[in-house]
Order: sequence, then structure tokens, then C-alpha cells
Amino acid sequence: MNSIELMMEEHKHIKRMLGVMRKYCYKVLKNETVDYNDFFKMIDFVRNYADKHHHGKEEMLLFEKMVEELDATAEKLVNVGMMVEHDLGRLHMKELEEALERVIVGDDESKLDVIANAISYTHLLYRHIDKEDKLVYKYGEKNLSKETLEYLDVESNKLEEEATAKGIQEKYLTLIDELEGKL
Repeated sequence: MNSIELMMEEHKHIKRMLGVMRKYCYKVLKNETVDYNDFFKMIDFVRNYADKHHHGKEEMLLFEKMVEELDATAEKLVNVGMMVEHDLGRLHMKELEEALERVIVGDDESKLDVIANAISYTHLLYRHIDKEDKLVYKYGEKNLSKETLEYLDVESNKLEEEATAKGIQEKYLTLIDELEGKL
């Protein structure tokens, strides 16, 4: 699997977690019993799988090479588009975590902030993933040199091997299964 295919495969896993997050929010909305600690597991997934593992590949490898090698269009696409959205997603996770902490100590109104930040994150990421799969990755594949694409494949595979040795993929894919099983 080349680096682009790998990142698109990771998007499928991320979208599964977005679906879980949305369903948990619906349970909160309906005032059903919710284990709020599961939201902390979702935040862990987002920070360590979606952001560190997946976005790390994008930011340190693909996006960096696109900005280095391609024209101003790539720089705007990466720096004004994709990177801004990555940062916005991080903000939603920070605010979600803070809202969860308030809910756990009894601030019932903060459930609104839990829903608002989790749903805002899911909306952002669904659109973000769609842009990457249909536009950004294709632009990179079409315009980056063959040597750069080969470099990206080699470096992505190294990162995958390191993550596999640490059990990253197994841990977070199992977590998705666990949370889906609770719905």
C-alpha cells in the first residue's frame, strides 16, 4: 500500500470513530445513560491515532513535500486549508475535554458544550477527510515527482512499522470496536 492509500485507509477508521462520537452525542441529547469516560477514550483516539499517527504523516511528510516541491497553490492548500483545520480540530478536542470535566463534577449545562464540540469536530473532520481524499491527495499524487512519492512511501512505511511495534493501530482499532459495541 502506498502512502496515499495508507492515509485514505486511516480515514476510514477515523470516520468510524466520528460515527461513534455522533451516536454518543445523540444519547446525551436524549438524556440516556452515557459513560462520559468513553468520551475521554474518543479524545485519546483523536489525539493519538487521528492527530499524532495520521496527521503526523500528513504534516511531516506529504504536506511538507507539497509545500517544498509544488507551487503557491499547494502552499495555500496546505497552510491556509489543511493545517488550519487540523488546528481547529485540536481546539474542539481541548474544549470537549474541558466540558467533560465540568459535566463529571455536576455541571449539567456543560453537556451542551460536550455535544457542541464533539459534533463540530465530526462535521469538520468529515469535510476535511473528503477534501483530502478527493482533492489534496490527488493533487499531490499528480504533481509530486516520482522520487518524492517513493520517498513518502518509504517514510510512511517506517512510521507504520514503528507504530505497529508500539501497538498503536491495534490499540485504537480495538477501541473503535469496543465503543461501537456499546451502542
